[in-house]
Amino acid sequence: MERIIGRETEQKQLKNILESQEAELLAIYGRRRIGKTYLIRNAFAKQLIFEFSGLHNATLNQQLELFGNALSKATGYPIATPTSWIHAFAILIEYIKPQIKKEKKVLFIDEFPWLHTSRSGFMQAFENFWNMWASKEKNLVVVICGSAAAWMIKNIINNRGGLHNRVTRKMRLMPFTLFEAETFLKNRKIMLDRYQIIQLYMIMGGVPQYLKMIEKGESAMAAIDRICFTKDGFLNDEFKNLFNSLFDNAIIHMNIIKALAKKAKGLSRNEIIEICKLKSGGGITEILDELYESGFVKTYTPFGKNKKDSVYKLVDEYTLFYNKFIENGKLNGPGSWAKYSTTPSWISWSGYAFENICLKHINQLKRALGIASVHTEQSMWRYLPKQGESGVQIDLLIDRQDRCINLCEIKFSINQYEITKSYAKELQAKIDIFKEMSKTKKTVFLTMITSYGLKNSGNYVGLVQNEVKIDELFK
Repeated sequence: MERIIGRETEQKQLKNILESQEAELLAIYGRRRIGKTYLIRNAFAKQLIFEFSGLHNATLNQQLELFGNALSKATGYPIATPTSWIHAFAILIEYIKPQIKKEKKVLFIDEFPWLHTSRSGFMQAFENFWNMWASKEKNLVVVICGSAAAWMIKNIINNRGGLHNRVTRKMRLMPFTLFEAETFLKNRKIMLDRYQIIQLYMIMGGVPQYLKMIEKGESAMAAIDRICFTKDGFLNDEFKNLFNSLFDNAIIHMNIIKALAKKAKGLSRNEIIEICKLKSGGGITEILDELYESGFVKTYTPFGKNKKDSVYKLVDEYTLFYNKFIENGKLNGPGSWAKYSTTPSWISWSGYAFENICLKHINQLKRALGIASVHTEQSMWRYLPKQGESGVQIDLLIDRQDRCINLCEIKFSINQYEITKSYAKELQAKIDIFKEMSKTKKTVFLTMITSYGLKNSGNYVGLVQNEVKIDELFK
């Protein structure tokens, strides 16, 4: 059993499952390489009696053969390949029965969606297994896991057939926070300062399998070069593999991601349909839901607008980076990232990537602002100018129940950030235009979120009300 980094809420839930006095069916889902299998194997290391994983694009016979092999390994004696999934679960029941007489045991089926192939009868067999036998066994925990998050929600969580309301627990595993990512790296004896960890997070997000690629004694720049820009780098060709493993007909999903990667401020549903030349209807809604549930995109409703004005934004760090620098980049091989990091393209990307990180760490921001217990809603705000006017874009707006609004300016830099006279005028104009156009009666605070704070905040005491540095995001 290895140490589980972070995942405190999930670990408590898994502990509660073991202490339960009834049969449990846990559905766990989340994007690939997020650590679902690792969590289950280590949290249930002493109770796990059978583990089996579906194989992507395998035939029914191949899946059944793999099942027979897994059961042979668990029992310690040869098991013939089952003739069907009904047969497979019947054999499994006979193996489980004696082991759950006295204590709680765990059965783990990984990559569950890959087992549900056309005309395989897998879902019907599993439904029968759970409803007719497993659900009555108080010492049995059945864990079903899938990377295809949208499939898991549609076919398991919201099942309208034999598994309707049968799932007793559900768990969506999210990427590591900055705190968890830092702890994960330290546990692997990788000692990097927080600026470098944020650089890595901008590219890899909080995906444990990606962070695992970083080596001891390696700088963030060297790691990015090796992992992303060399021929055999782990993330050099991960994009297509990732999407093809998660979605059927993944080309549409990838095209939407490519379109969003070009628009940092997001696209409306109609804009996505137009740019990607798609047909409006239920199909596009399902695809957007799949991208949302898998953690690649999020929807944001601009301040003062309603749901129909929502925009979709690409929030997955790796896919944004891949489309910006790896697939469409002109550089490759060692030294590529060092060259990129001096270009205007890097400056604009790093600003957007840091903005994304702040949006994902809104709870840490609220704690830093002393409003952790205040109900808030996060959004963005944009004013499209008329002729002769200046436009305004506010990246993060925190609308508070205590009748205050934080307008957040987010700046990523290697040193303390200096507010110039012209930028100070621009900031004041943003505040004035927001107040005028939004007609808000709430108090408006300008909040600066920077890497290392402001160099000359004393010069603009009445302008900047709050400062937040990157250290706060790691708490």
